[in-house]
Order: sequence, then C-alpha cells, then structure tokens
Amino acid sequence: MSESSRDTAEGAGWGSTERGAYRQLLPQRVEKSSWLNPRTLWAARNGVVASWFGDPTGRTRSRWVAQRAAAGQPADKVIRRDDPDRFSFMVIGDTGEGDDPQYAVVPGFLKTGQDTRFAIVASDVIYPVGSADDYGTKFFRPYQDYRAPIYAIPGNHDWYEDLGAFMRVFCDDAPPLEPEPAPRPLTRAWLRSLLWHRPSAHDGERLDQARALRPAPAQQAVQPGPYWAVDAGPVRIIGIDTGLLGTVDAEQGAWLREVSRGPRPKILITGSPLYVDGEHHPCAIDGGGTVDDIVRDPDHHYVAAIGGDIHNYQRYPVRVDDRTIQYVVSGGGGAFMHATHTIPHIAVAGVTEKDFRCYPLRGDSLAFYSRLYGRRLRMPRFFTLTEAEATAVIAERLGIPPTRSPGEPPRVTLRTRLVASLLGAGGRPDRTSRFRLPVRKIYTQLFSPSSATYSPPFFKCFLRLDVTPETIRLRCYAATGNRAQELDPPVEDEVTIPLPAPGA
Repeated sequence: MSESSRDTAEGAGWGSTERGAYRQLLPQRVEKSSWLNPRTLWAARNGVVASWFGDPTGRTRSRWVAQRAAAGQPADKVIRRDDPDRFSFMVIGDTGEGDDPQYAVVPGFLKTGQDTRFAIVASDVIYPVGSADDYGTKFFRPYQDYRAPIYAIPGNHDWYEDLGAFMRVFCDDAPPLEPEPAPRPLTRAWLRSLLWHRPSAHDGERLDQARALRPAPAQQAVQPGPYWAVDAGPVRIIGIDTGLLGTVDAEQGAWLREVSRGPRPKILITGSPLYVDGEHHPCAIDGGGTVDDIVRDPDHHYVAAIGGDIHNYQRYPVRVDDRTIQYVVSGGGGAFMHATHTIPHIAVAGVTEKDFRCYPLRGDSLAFYSRLYGRRLRMPRFFTLTEAEATAVIAERLGIPPTRSPGEPPRVTLRTRLVASLLGAGGRPDRTSRFRLPVRKIYTQLFSPSSATYSPPFFKCFLRLDVTPETIRLRCYAATGNRAQELDPPVEDEVTIPLPAPGA
C-alpha cells in the first residue's frame, strides 16, 4: 500500500514532478467557467431567488415523483438488486466541473472500483447549473470505462434548472414536466417566477450522443426518482434529495420514515451532510422532525450517513445509545476544494480530535490556500507556507500534535502565524479576525474553479465500501493528480463498521 498524506509529504502529493496520465482523458477543449463571470452568476441565481421568495423545490419534486409513479415505477421507490452477501460499491461526491481536478480522480477511481457492483454520486453531478449539454464532458466521458451502473442523488446545482437534465439521465429519460398555472400577480410566487432560471429550449440536443459513451447493458441504471433506496446484499442504501436549500419536503420525509423501518442495516446518502466542520446539521423535514432523528432511531438500524455538498472528506464517529454511527462528508470527487484548515478544534456530540478524521489534512489545506493567495495577491514570498510550516502552525493553533511529523518541525515564525490567522486557520477568532481573508465560502464561490488550480496536488477523494453480512469496511482514497498516487491510490482513512446480527 502506498504512503498516504498521514505518512509523508510526498504521500500527500507535495514535491512530485510526474503528473498523472489523467490529462489524456480530458476533452480537447476544457471550459473553465468562473463564478466571477456575470453569466454564470445569473444562470445560478435560483438558490438566492428561492431563499428570497420561497423554495418551490418540494412541489416540483412531488410532481417529478408523481410522473414517475404514473410511468409504473414502484411506489416504495426501492431498487432491488441481486448482489451477493459480499460485495463492494463506490461513493463519489460533487464531481462535475469537467476540468483537471475531476479527471484526476478517474484513474484511481477506475482502478479501485474495477470489481465493484455499482457506484453512487452523492450530490452535484453537474456544475454550474446541471445543464443537460454538460453531461457529455462532466459525466459520460469521465466514467465511460466504469463497467457498472451509476446511481445518483441531486445536489443544489442539479436543481438550478429544475432537475430536468438529472431526470433525463438517471430516470429513464423522463419527459419534461407540464407547465404549472401562472401564479397570481404581485405575489411572492409571481415575483419568483419572473426571476426564475429555466433551461434553454435547445438544452440536451447532444445528450443522445453523450449517452453513447456508456452504452453497455451492464452500465445502465434506472432510478425511480430523485430519491430512492437500493437493497443490495445484506444492506439497504437510502438516497435522499435535499434540493436547493438543504431541506426535505413532507412527502419525502414520510417516505424516508417508512423505508427506514425494519431490521436491515442501512446507509444514508444525502446531499447535505449531518455533521460537518465540527457542527451538527440535522436537516429539517417540512412538517416537523429531522433526518437525523430518523437516522438515530434504534429501530431503523442505520450504521452510517454519508453526505456530499462540502468538497472534502470528514468523518465523525458519533456514539448513539449503545452503538456508533459513522457520519461522513464525501464531496471531494472533482469540484473545487473546500478548506479543512478552517475547521475548529473538534468537540461535538462526544466526538473529539482523537476520533475525528479529515482529508486533506488541515496543514495541507492551509499550505494549499497560502499558495493560492500568494498567486492571487502577487505576494508569494509573504503568503506561501511550506507544508511543514503549515502543519506546525495548525498544531500550535489547535493545541494538537502534528498529524505528520517525519522530523524536527520548523520554527513557527511571526509571518507563519500571521498568514495562518489571515487564512482562518483553526477557525478561532483572534486580533486579526477583522482582516481575515475569505476562504471557506466566499472565496470558493467567487474564484471557483480557479480555487481548484490546474496543477497537482488536488486533494480529491472517493470512497469504497466493502460489505459482508458482518461488517462494512469504508475506505477513503486520495487522488492528487500525481502519477504515484494514480498508480496506487493511498488510503487516507479506513474504518470497519460492525453490522447488527439478524434479529438483534
């Protein structure tokens, strides 16, 4: 097994001079969209519009589900597969920007997943607005050599065009929804309708050509809708759709409660992680209750909840009564990297720093962003921290031992501390907080995909889950874009999850 970022700086991808072969997979022309482009911002306005004038996602979702039911999909929305008691599957989240970081994940994903039975995309299949014409270069082309079916749950970006393209690709070429009656003038719904972004009339004309990249019968998968359950071997995997604003409508909530019943061990896949950045986000259900209430109910037998949306890897082993539920963030499948160095000292739901895992390591995240700001502000000599300097200052600010300490750590200087503070390291306020530079949300919203950079290391990741009747082994693999990690993807985290005995 190759060295990981927890072992050496080289294992993290620093200092390598040989780029991976992933560039051979890229299309000839790669569109590098930017959130600084007014056209992109205007096309992606629906999330803001929904927050101002009301979120129609729940109603639109209900209409999609009703359409699929009328087409003969099962009322319980359960996909019943014939997998054996021992099998493996892949999970990859927030994939589709269609550029170097997404394609850098592909070689390791294919190598690690060559014997798996299926894969799941957990949130945001396509950026920036889920257009059908983007599926060719951002879904079918990168995963054309994955020989098994791919299921998906939509993220907020897939909803920016009312989920039409997602439904066409994953739900048996579902036809467009019939237009709704026009809202009454001068109401909030009327104002929303005036501002709402909709797909162009010609969107998807190249979709049939794109589908030809994954033509094999073994690659095909048909979902009953944007949320579903899969019975595979001894487990049930449940995927939920949290729409534009990270909530669940009442109809889906009632279905989730129903499909969660019974002794079968369950894994939740969600577009909005329930634990992230040291905080608990239980995910409200319209009409009352939360998704996490359902996950924690001992009668439902959940063993893990995996969420996308945040573009890194995090794991929180939360003790609930007499069992442990693994809450995982897995959104590092190709989109720009969300910082981990801004995550504060972990103390949530009984989980401490000793229990918490993340990738990239906080020191690597800080070093990554120090280089970005050095280039952006044309001050590389001031901002740029080595990975060793960044690791040392993170350890000092959080009061934890260095995660990777191959030798004598460098001295933490005034400059190192100032850069770390300006970039929000450790997430704690100090005297320089008023001057803190945007990193966590605003930076990546403004500069994506430039915040991903186009040279390694990229710090991307994906999951492999190996299921037996007794356990699930969950492993997080790294994809840096360097040849060494491409040939032998390193394991950045691993946990074995015991499954309850039948009848327990």
